[in-house]
Amino acid sequence: MSELIMTIFFLILSVLIGGFLVVFLEKKNQAKFIKLSLAFSGGFLLAIAFIHFLPELYAEQHTSIGVWVLVGFLVQLFLEYFSGGIEHGHIHAHANKKIPYGLLISLSIHSFIEGIPLANTDLHAHDHDHLIGHHHDSLLLGIILHQLPVAIALMTLLRKSLIKSSTSWILLIVFGLMTPLGLIFGTLIPMDSSIPFMDILLALVVGMFLHISTTIIFETNENHRFNLAKLTAILLGVGLSVGLI
Repeated sequence: MSELIMTIFFLILSVLIGGFLVVFLEKKNQAKFIKLSLAFSGGFLLAIAFIHFLPELYAEQHTSIGVWVLVGFLVQLFLEYFSGGIEHGHIHAHANKKIPYGLLISLSIHSFIEGIPLANTDLHAHDHDHLIGHHHDSLLLGIILHQLPVAIALMTLLRKSLIKSSTSWILLIVFGLMTPLGLIFGTLIPMDSSIPFMDILLALVVGMFLHISTTIIFETNENHRFNLAKLTAILLGVGLSVGLI
């Protein structure tokens, strides 16, 4: 139970830190900070997908697991139709004081899904019935590293939309609760079922990670140049993932 509470605490904290950073960096170059932090998280997400999760998903399950990875990739593609790509730093704000419900619902669905596989926290590396416990810390860190810049982008969009500050914080907190709610929902999934629900859900999340990370990495800046700062951030993210092996 204590591990569950700590996981929820860090998930919510990452989103709140993102909101506070927007307030403190309001007159700074937020766009550059968001892009570099997303590049770092993109490198990390891509690396943990290939190094940690995909090899063990295929080792534990039949090759049909790739279908679920592809489904996750397509689900994220569909969700970004409504979110406008805020997951990888695209902020399309309009000063109309309207709450972007489509964007918030899309982000909430994404966050809820990626929180479900975190539920399997009581397993150890020697338990091969479910592989999530083996790399729980990698998955949690990947989610946190991505939630932070997304929270910054979301809060920036809400403030630029001239939505009241109190409303912006309420919406940010609602977004921050989605991954913990997914985690809590995951605790209700039976682990002794003949259907490997958790591995399938992890495959979905990996597919979503692959879409987000590749979009972040392969996006160029305005003059279509891949700058050194972004490359360095990506390599640092990959290096962090390799260090967790």
